[in-house]
Amino acid sequence: MLFSSATFLFHFLPFVLVGYYIFLRGMRRAQNLFLLTCSLFFYAWGEPRFLPIMLLSIGMNYGFGRWVYRQKFRKKKLTVPVAAAAGCNLGLLFIFKYLAFTVESLNGLGLGLTVPIIELPIGISFFTFQALSYVLDVAMGRAEVQRSPLTLGLYISFFPQLIAGPIVKYSDVSHQIDHRVESWADFSAGCPRFLIGLAKKVLLANQMAVVADRVFACDPAVLSTPMAWLGSLCYSFQLYYDFSGYSDMAIGLGQMFGFRFLENFDHPYTAKSITEFWRRWHISLSTWFRDYVYIPLGGNRVSPVKHVRNLFVVWLLTGLWHGANWTFVLWGIFYFLLLCLEKYVPAMKKLPPPLGRAYTLLAVNFLWMLFRADTVAYAGEFLLTMLGIGGSGSTDPAFGFYLSENAVFLALAFLFSFPFAFWLREKLSSLRPFGQDLSLLWDLLYAVGLTAVGVLCVCYLVKGTYNPFIYFRF
Repeated sequence: MLFSSATFLFHFLPFVLVGYYIFLRGMRRAQNLFLLTCSLFFYAWGEPRFLPIMLLSIGMNYGFGRWVYRQKFRKKKLTVPVAAAAGCNLGLLFIFKYLAFTVESLNGLGLGLTVPIIELPIGISFFTFQALSYVLDVAMGRAEVQRSPLTLGLYISFFPQLIAGPIVKYSDVSHQIDHRVESWADFSAGCPRFLIGLAKKVLLANQMAVVADRVFACDPAVLSTPMAWLGSLCYSFQLYYDFSGYSDMAIGLGQMFGFRFLENFDHPYTAKSITEFWRRWHISLSTWFRDYVYIPLGGNRVSPVKHVRNLFVVWLLTGLWHGANWTFVLWGIFYFLLLCLEKYVPAMKKLPPPLGRAYTLLAVNFLWMLFRADTVAYAGEFLLTMLGIGGSGSTDPAFGFYLSENAVFLALAFLFSFPFAFWLREKLSSLRPFGQDLSLLWDLLYAVGLTAVGVLCVCYLVKGTYNPFIYFRF
């Protein structure tokens, strides 16, 4: 079920809100059970055959958490239960996501193995990392063991962030599950946050997808250089507004029910380095690998050789987390190389801000192209076309058509990739014409603008076609 669908907006969400706030108000256990039931229904919508995988994840991690707790209580080592939890969670992920890829890679070495056909359960990478976070946080003493499997089930399956994040660590929300406090202020803040995310998806990401899908469906040999650049740029914007839009909607929905999720994006395309970019992009994934892989390996408080090793492990895993394809492996390795350059080449640390931003945007754009390509060979050909070495040349009537048709959306995508709204609010708030405070004017403009955006989103949804979130496939 898509957040950006009439079924969710006009049926599922109103039903959940009415049940939660009207019929179950003040009954926390009943509310949690209701949210768990609705979340499992949300996950099963359209693909009920994958629901047992979700229930298996909840059940086995509840057991692993209890096992870790007993070992700690008896003051015994946690190596075996933690290793078992990691092995079972990652093993489940491997079977569904990486087994076919592994067999295909082995066949490339000359083996004649049968490649299994395994359909990927939606969102398995996200809920697997959340479930493993619970066991690891209990083992590290960051959170108490959860005595109720139903409460743990709510944490793992809570519908706002179930399918595409943000990845919520158990230690960040363990207290909120039973002791959160709902308020009108939080609810009224969550609604516009959800609406902003919806607008990012429906009005920007989906429009950028029209051009990106058209370009990447073509053989790079028939694309002109300007068309390849346009497709790559549109995909960069599509990915940002698609994923950050989902995160905004998840955070907004969480606020509606009294949960406070950490931010997942912070205007990443304003970054002046790759290091800064990854502090702003998919923050929940970066912090997950930092807390559970990078720091346990020693982080940067080790020798340079071991530090480079730690970075390599993290970015190899980051690439693989995104997909079972050599393009994702190379994508992760290229980021590893760029981060090593920034950390160990003095000149990279002294780039002027404008040059740093230009270098970061170009690098990110090139690597999104690798992220989007189905094969390494296609990525190589596409890159040559972008550089003017391959492709059909520098002129293309289609380029002018697609550029003119999408110029407004491109301009808006560029504008709102910067903190334009925050800047505008600060400017209006600082003005004092005739001694009057203009903050009320901003609030009025904001409310009118959100209402107009909401109406526009509904219009697009009514006439639009199915366009799933990109990160659903992870």
